[in-house]
Amino acid sequence: MQITVPEFRAAKTKGAKLAVVTAYDYTSARLCDESGVDAILVGDSVGMVVQGHPNSLPVTLAEMIYHTKCVMRGVKQALVVGDLPFMTYQVSAKQAVRSAGRLMKESGAHAVKLEGGVRMRAAIRACVDAGIPVMAHVGLTPQSVHQMGGFKVQRDADALLADIAAVEEAGAFAAVVESVPADLGAKLTASVTIPTIGIGAGAGCDGQVLVFHDLLGLYPDFKPKFAKRYADLGAAVKTAVESYCNEVRTGAFPAAEHTFR
Repeated sequence: MQITVPEFRAAKTKGAKLAVVTAYDYTSARLCDESGVDAILVGDSVGMVVQGHPNSLPVTLAEMIYHTKCVMRGVKQALVVGDLPFMTYQVSAKQAVRSAGRLMKESGAHAVKLEGGVRMRAAIRACVDAGIPVMAHVGLTPQSVHQMGGFKVQRDADALLADIAAVEEAGAFAAVVESVPADLGAKLTASVTIPTIGIGAGAGCDGQVLVFHDLLGLYPDFKPKFAKRYADLGAAVKTAVESYCNEVRTGAFPAAEHTFR
């Protein structure tokens, strides 16, 4: 059965922890969906782990639509949330509705995500009023990496409590909480009725999200402290491709069983 936005939100009252993973294409989305994740976030982290940029800022709305469409083809059960990229919603609430509406309409996503707390309250409210479910994102907001001076842990409890209260009041159905001390992550979670999805915010959140490539050891450029590698597929891929190259060069591949007669 397809997980819906109301069901995702209701998990908090049921005490059910939510498992979220990012995905950017059909194959990874299908594998995650068949593994039982509750939601797939088509994150603008695609700019780093797929496109090779140092941050997510260069990602465009057209690219997010494309990747979300690919993910939707591989999903039967998980809730799919598409990320709104940098400068597609910050200008005005009207811009946010237009961008969010286009992302949902053209990709088929079930919801959108945008970054920011108090300053994004009007944008979230406008999207929700237009019938667009919004997942918020507070704490470390990667699209503001230059303003924050890098990917740094956020410790201003008063500001973060104001941010998460603002997104709940505006109508967000959930909130990603990124890179805050564990005790503050638990405090933020207890302060709202919507589920919090932690990424580097401790076990006190209502759920967790990891980047697909971090989870599987496929992204060698950077390993965040909060990312646990459940497999080292990067090394396995290199070993497999090295074996392929060797067999091609020695004539061992293709063998008879790989040849048409």
